[in-house]
Amino acid sequence: MKTKRLVMAGVMAMALAGGAGTALALGDGAAQPVRAAADGSDSVTPAVATTVATAETGPRVVQPYQPVAIGQGAKMGLLPQGRQNYVVAWEDFEGSVERAKAYVGDSIRPNSLSGGLQTDGDDALFTGAFRTDSVPARITVRVGTGPEQAAGMLMLPGEPGWGTYYLDAAGAGAPEETTKVTAYGADGTVLATLSFEPFQAGR
Repeated sequence: MKTKRLVMAGVMAMALAGGAGTALALGDGAAQPVRAAADGSDSVTPAVATTVATAETGPRVVQPYQPVAIGQGAKMGLLPQGRQNYVVAWEDFEGSVERAKAYVGDSIRPNSLSGGLQTDGDDALFTGAFRTDSVPARITVRVGTGPEQAAGMLMLPGEPGWGTYYLDAAGAGAPEETTKVTAYGADGTVLATLSFEPFQAGR
């Protein structure tokens, strides 16, 4: 089943004729401005949300194109091509990566975050990218006045200056309040934030 992926642009620049705004991507999960799906491999798959206290070690370093299971059969992979370019795929991961090599990626501003959401019934998956001067020690997602939940993070080797995050909110339902994503430094300093209002994003 195909998944809609909404890339929020509250504090990010989308490379759509140099403009900023909300971009909708359909398809294999490559993070980029508007494009159509070539197959049905873009769905959402999370990893169970943990508390903030358990995720202060920074991103997991992965190799380019390495498939990383993030729950419910989905895989995330980071690409060195483009800017903050990654895929989330449920089928044909390799094909999704090959197609994504031609895409620009999220192309977000320095010291900012992008955000995406996929929902299927009561299950929700938050994904996005960070681009910060220093590597975040943790990234959290908070819906309304609920608790901050620690997201998983991935980054390519070396000093790419960016990485991705993901949070499985299985059973929580689609957000009905403002969602806030926050990247923290090792000393607790806020490196970047992103807020977006509720919206529909089905699989």
